[in-house]
Amino acid sequence: MISQESIDFWEEGRKGLQFGAPGNEFDLEGLRECMAARMEPASKDVECMRSRIGDIPCEWVVAPGADPDLRILYLHGGGYVSGSGAKYLPFAADLSAASQCAVLLVDYRLAPEDPFPAGLEDCISAHEWMLKSGPYGPAPAKASFIVGDSAGGGLTLATLLALRDRCLALPLGGVPMSAFTDMTLASESIQSQAEKELYMHPSCLPDFVNLYADGADLRDPLISPIFGDYTGIPPLLIQVGDYEVIRDDSVRVAAKAEADGVDVTLEVWPGQVHVFQIRELPESREAIKHIADFIRLCLGQ
Repeated sequence: MISQESIDFWEEGRKGLQFGAPGNEFDLEGLRECMAARMEPASKDVECMRSRIGDIPCEWVVAPGADPDLRILYLHGGGYVSGSGAKYLPFAADLSAASQCAVLLVDYRLAPEDPFPAGLEDCISAHEWMLKSGPYGPAPAKASFIVGDSAGGGLTLATLLALRDRCLALPLGGVPMSAFTDMTLASESIQSQAEKELYMHPSCLPDFVNLYADGADLRDPLISPIFGDYTGIPPLLIQVGDYEVIRDDSVRVAAKAEADGVDVTLEVWPGQVHVFQIRELPESREAIKHIADFIRLCLGQ
């Protein structure tokens, strides 16, 4: 059942124009300004500690009681062209509190200044660094996880594929949320859910693709993880809202990973919008609880 809060949220959101819709054309600078706004956690007890991984800005978020040696690499959304961990501090705080893990937010490089594979390479480097360094300095991780939303969900999957292909240490699990997994834009939901989507008009998707891929092969699994071979990838929890134009990117990649032998849990949340987990809704809180439960399951707890 869809909560009344979610129904009200969707109805209010429908009063605005989707990004990229006629009258609200693709505005990269406006998107970047919106997606980079810093939002502090509600609780003053949450520690936020800025750091760097070489030239990559990052920030640790640690809720009270979280184990600093259990670490989540969080990859933000923004269509590969915008976004910052600073906007995700409240969500990272909630995720840290629920999972009792330290969360590392990474400002990977963005297109078009740094197209594929620059951002992906930063995510790979961040996971490697996180295994050796925690929020309070050098210390080996007991376990790691990778979580990301939208473009960051696609990068979550691409990072897992790249780590495996390079014979690097893999996390215990991955959680792609509202993941952008098919840069060929073949998912049927791009059209079928266009009237329900709150944020992205279908006409804006090619702009994100062209800026990020910069002429590279769109069927490269590290660009479009839907085309990946998931053999040997750790368990996945895939969450997506039913009202998303890229809903089927998650449905299809879940089927592909499961066919390749991966332990996959797919959650399609009725009445939910793109990256609903970051909203103040009952379903948002429940989805975060599911992520924390998945992490504990991977840890054998």
